[in-house]
Amino acid sequence: MSKSKLERLQEAIHGIIREIGEIGPMRPGSLSKQARKTKNKYGAYWHLSYTHRGKGHTQYIRDAFVAHVKAEISHFKRFRKLIDRFITLSIERSQLRMKMDKKQ
Repeated sequence: MSKSKLERLQEAIHGIIREIGEIGPMRPGSLSKQARKTKNKYGAYWHLSYTHRGKGHTQYIRDAFVAHVKAEISHFKRFRKLIDRFITLSIERSQLRMKMDKKQ
């Protein structure tokens, strides 16, 4: 019983590794549209905000690149979910192996 569960965990982990390998370009952050008032009119612009290595960053994004940046952010969110699932399964696999070794 434990062997089959261990094999299922291993297969799930390998599936996650394959999915991570298929993810395209990515970047962290959130993209929002901001408005600023100049002397006589309002101007809208896209604003990217993210934290990398403990330091906050902001960047203006041109309209032409908004779709590309949104896709990169989406890839990064998918990557983070996969890594979280990978860690959870790895912990579960490790605990199961220790239980199996303890019984032997």
